[in-house]
Parts: sequence; C-alpha cells; structure tokens
Amino acid sequence: MENWLNAEGKNDDIVISSRVRLARNIKDIPFPDKLSAEKGKEIVEMINDSILDLPEYKDKFKTTKLWESDSLNNKTYFEKHLISYKLLSNCKKAAFISDKDETISIMLNEEDHIRIQCITSSLNLEEAYDTADNLDNLIESKVDYAYDERLGYLTACPTNVGTGMRASVMMHLPALSISNEITDILKAVSQVGMTIRGLYGEGSKVSGNLYQISNQISLGITEKEIMNNLNAVINQIINQENISRQKLMQNYSYEIEDRMHRALGILKSARLLDLSEGLDLISQVRLGVELGIIKNVDKKLLNSLLVNTQPAMLQKIFNTKLNEKDKNYYRARIVRETLDQKN
Repeated sequence: MENWLNAEGKNDDIVISSRVRLARNIKDIPFPDKLSAEKGKEIVEMINDSILDLPEYKDKFKTTKLWESDSLNNKTYFEKHLISYKLLSNCKKAAFISDKDETISIMLNEEDHIRIQCITSSLNLEEAYDTADNLDNLIESKVDYAYDERLGYLTACPTNVGTGMRASVMMHLPALSISNEITDILKAVSQVGMTIRGLYGEGSKVSGNLYQISNQISLGITEKEIMNNLNAVINQIINQENISRQKLMQNYSYEIEDRMHRALGILKSARLLDLSEGLDLISQVRLGVELGIIKNVDKKLLNSLLVNTQPAMLQKIFNTKLNEKDKNYYRARIVRETLDQKN
C-alpha cells in the first residue's frame, strides 16, 4: 500500500485516503476499559509477542508502548493518524505496532484489545481490506478471539459487533461546501447508514473541507457489502463534487480564481497562522491545483501540511515547547518553508 501523504492515485483530487479498521477482542478477557494499567500491559505484551512471532511480519514491524513514550511523541502519532484519540487516552496501558511505511497500525488496548488499521491513498478500500484481512487471519492463528456464531465478533461498543469492521474514506469537498450543497449531501449519506466525521474521526470537527465518511452498520452485513455500499456512496459524492466544481467555474471563475490565488499568497507570506485558517487556506490552494489554476504546487506537499501544521507536530519539528502564539508563528513558518520547496 502507498502512504496517503506521499502518493497520488486515481480520484486523488477528491478522495485523499481510504481506511479499513477491524476490531477484535481476546476471549474471556475484560475489555480494555475494565483492565488495570498492570493487567493492560500484560495483555499488550502477550499480543505483541504473538504478532511479532509470525514469520510473515517478523522484523517488518516495530512496537511503540505509549507508557514508555513521552506525551509529545504520543500526540504526534495521533496527528499522523497512526493511533486514535482513544488509544492516546489509554496511554498507561496501550501500544501500537506499525510497519515502516506507516500504512499499517495495530492498536493494542484501544476501545478493544486489537484494532487492525490499514490506510492507503485515494479510493482503494479493497486493497486496505485485503491487507487488514490477511493480517487478521494471521493474528487469529495465534490469538483466540471473542466470537459468537450468531452475532459475530464481540466488541466493546455494540455498534461494532458483527464484522467489527469500519471502512472510511477521507474526501476533499470544497465546491460542495462553497455552494452550500454539502448539507443536503450529508443528510442523504446519513440516511443510507453512513456517518460523517472530521479529519481525526470520531469527535473531531470538519475543517479544511475534509470529510471522513464511514459505515455505521457492522452487524448482519458482510465485509464485501460494507465496501460495496461505501464505494457506491463515495462515487456519487465524487460525481456531485465534480458537477459543483464545473458550475462554480462556469458562473464564478474570476471570483474562484481570485480566492485561490489570495489563499496561496497568504500562505506564502503570513507570519501568524492559526490551525483553522491554515487548513481552510490549504483547501483553497488544493482546489486550485486540482483544477489546474495554480501551477507548481505539489499536492504531496499540501498533504504533508495537513499533518505538519498540527500542534504536536510543530513542536516535534522545531524541537521546542510552544505556547499558542508560538504555534501560530511556527505554523506560518513551516507553511512558507514547505511551499518554497522545489516541486
């Protein structure tokens, strides 16, 4: 799989990344929230030893125990989409196993004992699922999962019971947002069993015109049906976004072009930039690049800014503790330096 930050694939103008996550638990062991820190660490060690003992993955993965890592590093893992906020909050008894390309992350003691997460670029749910499913089968050969013949995989949250699968797609939908058509789109999506979240999933707000759309139903439906249903919805939204872009350029081309170039000018010259404004301006520039209006800006650089402008990443990059004002200053600086790179 290709890391979504560094790749450009089919439909990457609108679909930024695809993710499949499988939730699994160990038979006869309480869910992570019921485990003490000491017991949780024991579970981590047991699962970790089982996974890293698999010949297919030996020496190809590394384990990060959050209780041994400092708070700043842990936050950067979250901002890079390697772990969830729930795993971060369970840091005293949680860990994750990742590959060198950072496309696979196996979270240990999140809401469930095991969360297998695979993220790839563009609209490619099948590849993400195949990778996750293969890894799931290998782990199941070593670990006795909590499973019910009637219900399927048993999970801490009832909405995940069944396949335990959440498939999601990150979409960039600026035209639908500008034209105020996005509200109707999101209502329609929720009516067909999908949910909409922001850049960092559950609990996060939509910013930078980035929408994460995923299945809500996991019980009474197969993994293939989940992917087929989500793919159908995503393709409809892609079509609507393209139509909206065409309308905007037909009716408001001067205004849209002006908006895009002003956004690029601000990003290249600003000395202070808060996160919300930064993501919005990056979205406008990205739309300009996708429409061929803005030249010589690499979308891979724009992808990197989605992560590198986040609070913890800024402190990691510049190796210094930052207050809010400092963050705005260094955020503007990293944006200027990134856009100054040769494309």
